[in-house]
Amino acid sequence: MATGQKLMRAIRVFEFGGPEVLKLQSDVVVPVPQSHQVLIKVHACGVNPVETYIRSGAYSRKPALPYTPGSDVAGIIESVGDKVSAFKKGDRVFCYSTVSGGYAEFALAADDTIYPLPETLNFRQGAALGIPYFTACRALFHSARARAGESVLVHGASGGVGLATCQIARAHGLKVLGTAGSEEGKKLVLQNGAHEVFNHKEANYIDKIKMSVGDKDKRVDVIIEMLANENLSNDLKLLSHGGRVVVVGCRGPIEINPRDTMAKETSIIGVSLSSSTKEEFQQFAGLLQAGIEKGWVKPVIGSEYPLEKAAQAHEDIIHGSGKTGKMILLL
Repeated sequence: MATGQKLMRAIRVFEFGGPEVLKLQSDVVVPVPQSHQVLIKVHACGVNPVETYIRSGAYSRKPALPYTPGSDVAGIIESVGDKVSAFKKGDRVFCYSTVSGGYAEFALAADDTIYPLPETLNFRQGAALGIPYFTACRALFHSARARAGESVLVHGASGGVGLATCQIARAHGLKVLGTAGSEEGKKLVLQNGAHEVFNHKEANYIDKIKMSVGDKDKRVDVIIEMLANENLSNDLKLLSHGGRVVVVGCRGPIEINPRDTMAKETSIIGVSLSSSTKEEFQQFAGLLQAGIEKGWVKPVIGSEYPLEKAAQAHEDIIHGSGKTGKMILLL
């Protein structure tokens, strides 16, 4: 990666650890795009839970130190590599992956990971599109193979991925149930596609879901699970025959009884957005483009932080209660 002499502010991580290892530096050299790369002037960058796992050193893939976190960037193209033809300086774009890191004033991205950002969405919303909506698409259609007429429970629906899943599932003809941890969260989930919503902090909420779906033999077809280490055992008891639990988020181990999968021939499926092929990403992007045009893709923004508060954002995304919407850094 060639570099110029222009400097920028960026978060740098020199060692794995807690949020305190996120260091703001103001003398980071602005990278220069090569070949099929573009340089984006970052206006907003999404914060995702996986970035906290990577920072802590607990994730399966560890970046070389030092590095700048962040993937979900929205902004304006500053310059392009000599083999880029689909984009030009001044274009509004969003991306789901960066080469140099998104917690920075400028970010490099490969030209096949960026997409035009329509004028109908602002940069905050653009920074909430990539990983949340692409993950929701992969979970629903690639992993769960959800179909119109089926029911889906979004277990933890008030965050960025959860709300995206509700919007997409409702638009594709599924019956959508959601959970949230606050009254504000429940209201937001209903506003974004859920037919019914339950408070997962109530002791008897699983019973309420069972009562809602009625017939014990026709329960929930698909569960999109955001916290499997707490919910997976209950999920298996909520599934209909042939039902599928798709694990989007998990923060530790859980004990389950495999017998719960046998009588109803249910499945537990993990999802990893990074396993998607280029063709699959193009499919997800096409679906989102249609949703933006029709108005049902409406990213909901939650907490906003300036770049220098990145450590606080990492603290809050893991330990904050009843989070609603997509957490973003503003630049």
